[in-house]
Amino acid sequence: MKELGIYVHIPFCVKKCDYCDFISYTHQEKYYQRYIKAIVQEIKNLQVPSEYEITTIYLGGGTPSILPKEYIEEIMQAIKNHLLVQQDAEITIECNPGTVTLEKLQTYYKCGINRISIGLQETHNHLLKQIGRIHTYEEFLQTFEWARKAGFHNINVDLMIALPNQTMQDIEENLQKVIELQPEHISIYSLIIEEGTKMEQDLQNKVIELPSEEMERNMYWKVKRKLEQAGYRHYEISNFAKPHFESRHNCNCWEQQEYLGMGIAAHSYFNKKRYSHITQLLTYIENCENKKIAQNNILHEVQNMEEQQKEYMLLKLRMLEGVSIQKFKEKFKQNPIYVFRKEIHKLVEEGLLEVDGDKIFLTNKGLDVANLVWEEFV
Repeated sequence: MKELGIYVHIPFCVKKCDYCDFISYTHQEKYYQRYIKAIVQEIKNLQVPSEYEITTIYLGGGTPSILPKEYIEEIMQAIKNHLLVQQDAEITIECNPGTVTLEKLQTYYKCGINRISIGLQETHNHLLKQIGRIHTYEEFLQTFEWARKAGFHNINVDLMIALPNQTMQDIEENLQKVIELQPEHISIYSLIIEEGTKMEQDLQNKVIELPSEEMERNMYWKVKRKLEQAGYRHYEISNFAKPHFESRHNCNCWEQQEYLGMGIAAHSYFNKKRYSHITQLLTYIENCENKKIAQNNILHEVQNMEEQQKEYMLLKLRMLEGVSIQKFKEKFKQNPIYVFRKEIHKLVEEGLLEVDGDKIFLTNKGLDVANLVWEEFV
């Protein structure tokens, strides 16, 4: 059987965070039911060849947990009814404190969801408020406790670094508090100022000031050392996990495995094609209602062999273990050392890549400027 991932985009939020440029909407409760029906219709319309088995499902957003629990049940039931889902598939839902209850979490668990990703971002309430989050640290603690009580033994916690006014002491305290809870997975993201966001406007108007690039790197390495000392394996640029709790869904994406996206703005990679859905909420819904689902698709590329190879290198170099020369040979019938001899030689000379035995991987210096490494394979 071939592995296939499913991603479902829930584009609704209570409030848009100041740094967020994702496709999401606030105060659109009137569309909840129609949107879920559209998602279900899209799932029913999928024509997945019989040799594929669903091994991961990811409900992201937006804020999926903003929905009434019955809608999540409806999505999960549709997937199980119309697709072949592996018995031990990893099924994740993103949730934000302030939008869940113990009852909701219990419902998620009963309908087969076995992994929760909680958007904490910061443990200090004044910094949470500053970046536009709707919750407090105390509400996060309640959510985490409820998740454990509901039966979840695979919990991810999201944290952010390089926030305005965030100090190294804040980072220390964040890590200490989260490590004490012993989540199975921790994701760490450096703040990126995206065009068109409130935070970009605040930065331009000098309402906020960001830490220096040097401070951001110091924060990153502080996080890396602290989490590794606490028993978390740094397996991808932004992700740390206890043994055997790496995100299977994300790892499959970085392995260039196939996945299908449901909902507005969702991306798919299938049969060497990369495509996404339109971002207009009502148009997406109406197309699904009128059985014109294909009109929601936007084709971005049909990859040739060279494009597949470049993308594979780029994706695998997000992983700390890097590229396996043997696996590249098995996948493409060529040696990456030869195919990318110019790029690899240059990056090794610059101290950004290392080749050791079967592996091609980022050096510590390469971790700090990973974007420059990836650009060589675009």
